[in-house]
Amino acid sequence: MGEANGTSKHGKAKTKAKSVTSRPDASVKGTTQETKALSSAAVPVRHLFGTDGIRGVANEAPMTPELALQLGKAVAHVAGRNKAHTARILIGKDTRLSGYMIEQAIAAGICSMGAKVILCGPIPTPAIAQLTVSMRADAGIVISASHNPYQDNGIKIFGADGFKLPDDQEAEIERLMMNDALLGKRPTGPGIGKASRLDDAGGRYVVFAKATFPRGLTLDNVRVVIDGAHGAAYKVAPLVFSELGANVTAIGVKPNGVNINRDAGALHPDNVRAEVVKKGAHIGIALDGDADRLIVIDEKGQIVDGDVVMAMCACRMIDEDELSRKTLVATVMSNLGLERAIQRRGGKLVRTQVGDRYVVEAMRQGGYNLGGEQSGHLIFLDHASTGDGIVAALQVLSIVVQSGRPLSELAKEAMERVPQVLENVNLPSRQPLEHMRLLSIATAKVKDALGHDGRVLVRWSGTEPKLRIMLEGPDEDRLRAWAKDLAGAAQKDARA
Repeated sequence: MGEANGTSKHGKAKTKAKSVTSRPDASVKGTTQETKALSSAAVPVRHLFGTDGIRGVANEAPMTPELALQLGKAVAHVAGRNKAHTARILIGKDTRLSGYMIEQAIAAGICSMGAKVILCGPIPTPAIAQLTVSMRADAGIVISASHNPYQDNGIKIFGADGFKLPDDQEAEIERLMMNDALLGKRPTGPGIGKASRLDDAGGRYVVFAKATFPRGLTLDNVRVVIDGAHGAAYKVAPLVFSELGANVTAIGVKPNGVNINRDAGALHPDNVRAEVVKKGAHIGIALDGDADRLIVIDEKGQIVDGDVVMAMCACRMIDEDELSRKTLVATVMSNLGLERAIQRRGGKLVRTQVGDRYVVEAMRQGGYNLGGEQSGHLIFLDHASTGDGIVAALQVLSIVVQSGRPLSELAKEAMERVPQVLENVNLPSRQPLEHMRLLSIATAKVKDALGHDGRVLVRWSGTEPKLRIMLEGPDEDRLRAWAKDLAGAAQKDARA
C-alpha cells in the first residue's frame, strides 16, 4: 500500500492522480460547477466496503471477529507485497466495547501473514493517518463506526501515504478475504508476525496537531469548551488546546465502552452549547466518536456548521494567497451561499458527490488544499490527509485570535445561507432516475422556476431504497411545496 496516486506530501501531486469516480445513483440539477466525481464512470463492485469502510452491528455479520481476521490477513498480504522489509501495520480504535474483540482479531490475521502490528489504542482516526506516514508504516487501520451508536463498529484502512484506500484496492482486499488461496502460504516458526504497543501514540498526535496552529500564536486567555463524545479524542483533545494556552472545559471525556456519541458530541451539540453560555466561553468544539469531524459553537451558543467554517477559512486563505488555485472543494450538499461567498472573493467552488473520501480524491486530482462537508468533515491538505476535527478547530481559532473579533461576527460575515429544504422518500425499490419519467418532468419544472437563484439535487441513498431530495432557493415555503411535489412524483413513478 504505497503512495497511491503518486503523492509525496499531502496534496502535492507528482503525477496526475487517478480519476475520481462516481456512484451511478447521483443526479444533480443546478447552476454549480461539478467535478469528475459526478461523472458516470463505474466504480469497482464492493460488497463489504461502503463510502467509509466496513460498518455494521458488532458481532453480527459482517462486523464479526471472523471477518476481522480475514481482513487482517488480506491487508497484511497487500501491504507486504513486493517489499524488502517486513510489513508494519498500525491499528487504532475508538472507545467502543467491541473494539477489543475486533482489534485482537485483526492483529491475529496480520501476524498470521508474518507482518508486524503496532497497537495505538483509543486515538482519533486522523491520528492513525498521520502516524502511518510519520512512522513509515505500510498501512493503518482504524476500528470505529464514527458517529454511529456504540452497538455498531467499523473498519477503515489508510495506505502508507496516509490516505484512505481507493475503491479498487478495497475491492481487491474483499477478493482476498473471500479466497484464502490467493494469499499464498502462511509463515510458520520465526516467520510469524509480532504485535507491540505504541504507548505514546496520543502524545505524538498532540505534538502534530499543535504544530498546525500558526507559530507565534497562543490561545492564552481563550476559553474553550470541548465535547469529546466519550470517543477517541477524550484524552488528546483537551491536551491540544490546553497546551496551547487555552482555558479548557472538557465534557464527554468519560468513556465506559457503551456511551460513545450518546447525548454527546457533534450529533448532540446542545450540551456544549449550554456549557459555552454557562462558562462565557469564546468557542465550543463538539467532536464525533472518532474525531474526524466537528461542529463549532460560537460564544452566543449558535451552531457554526461546516459550510460556514469552510467559508471563513477559504476566504481568509484567498486573502492571504494560500488557497490553491483559489478553489474550495465541497459536496453537492453544501449550501449555495457558500459558493456565492467564495465567488465574491474571486474564487470558485468545485463539488463532488457526498462523502469525504470523494472530496479528498477531487482535491488530490485538482491540486487543491481545502475541502470538506457541511456535516463538519474538513480537510486541510497542507496539514492532514483526512478530515480532522481538532486541526479544523485550530484553524478557526487562529482566525479568531488573529482578528481579535468574536466568532459570531466572523461567522455572520463569512456567508449568507440560502434556504435549503431536504425531503427523504422511502420507495419499494431503486431504479435509475432517468427512468422515473414523472420525477424527471417535475424536476425540470422546478429547475426552470429557480433559474440561477437555486439548486435541485435528487439522488438515491447509498445504502437503502430511499430517495433524497434537496432544494435551495430564496423562498423556503415554495421550496417545501416543490419538495412535496417531487416526492409525490417519485411515489407515482414507483407505483407505475
